[in-house]
Amino acid sequence: MKADTRHLALPFFGDAHRTLGEQLAAWVPAQQVDESDDRRACKEWVRLLGDGGWLRYCVPASAGGAMDKLDSRALVILRETLAFHSPLADFAFAMQGLGSGAITLAGTPAQQAAYLPAVARGDKIAAFALSEPDAGSDAGAMTTSAGPSDGGWALNGSKTWISNGDIADFYVTFAKTDREAGTRGITAFIVDAGNPGLDSSEHIAVMAPHPLATLKFAHCKLPGEAQLGALNGGFKLAMQTLDIFRASVAAAALGMARRALFEAVRFSRERKMFGQTLADFQLTQAKIGEMAALIDAAALLTYRAAWLRDDSEASGAGKRITAEAAMAKMTATENAQRVIDMALQMHGGLGVKVGTKVESLYRDIRSLRIYEGATEVQQLIIGKAVLQS
Repeated sequence: MKADTRHLALPFFGDAHRTLGEQLAAWVPAQQVDESDDRRACKEWVRLLGDGGWLRYCVPASAGGAMDKLDSRALVILRETLAFHSPLADFAFAMQGLGSGAITLAGTPAQQAAYLPAVARGDKIAAFALSEPDAGSDAGAMTTSAGPSDGGWALNGSKTWISNGDIADFYVTFAKTDREAGTRGITAFIVDAGNPGLDSSEHIAVMAPHPLATLKFAHCKLPGEAQLGALNGGFKLAMQTLDIFRASVAAAALGMARRALFEAVRFSRERKMFGQTLADFQLTQAKIGEMAALIDAAALLTYRAAWLRDDSEASGAGKRITAEAAMAKMTATENAQRVIDMALQMHGGLGVKVGTKVESLYRDIRSLRIYEGATEVQQLIIGKAVLQS
């Protein structure tokens, strides 16, 4: 089964993006990964994506990447296509980018050389550690701290909901270096797995299995060169990183929604009822029409956000597209939830049978409305931007 690539003809994309999309759509269906163990499967997907050269889109050309800079449209194409086939494959790819993105943006040449080529090959698994038990959307409330120690730093505190927790080779970790300064007192650090004082053994089980864990730091000593970016510049760095990847979260939702529509169309053509197929009923046709419109509306916002970011980078304007990315993330994840729910309803009893594709999609999509900024946070971002315009 090959994902539909007709959307690549839209003017948001260039020839390089279209070639990437066609090649990836042909490659993914040939990969066979047993996903019954999410941690083992995630490692396997990283290996396959690395061997296939796809992780090269997570880093710039200077570090062995496929393109000169991180390209948002390439990330969108990759995540949408991977999510169509396997949300876990999308997760594995996305975390390589998000987990190393801050190193791409602010790393020293030595830090970039030590981590980015290995990320592109799939030799190192990356992670991004920002959230805490009482500091999710409110990053300024974080309590994990970093203080001077023996010419370096010592981290104390905890992080939770950390993707790739306990399988990552390194964690880009954000900690308070000025407790009284709120978001202006946060600094980023690169913490290697196995570093004394780091415990990542507390796994978190969720409704759609993904490798998540809580990280605990107990006088975790780091050398001075582990600091990533400017002192107390960590919050800005985290937001810049999330800006790049927020539109790609929308793309992952798009991929899942497109798969749900595919499954709904296939099932409706095959299911016999009252002497005709389910697809022959006008109510079915209306639902499929609504699903298709919801997907296309989300797609246009997603591709716009990615194109705006790439255009800003190419022109040197450096303009943040926070509101546009928030619109894409909010609309795509909410619309995908509706599309997948309609596809499941159309399947009737089969829709809730464990092991069917629409059942797993129903569980997979739910977290996308929460992570990297819940829908309610996106609404606030958009509302503030409108009021300030």
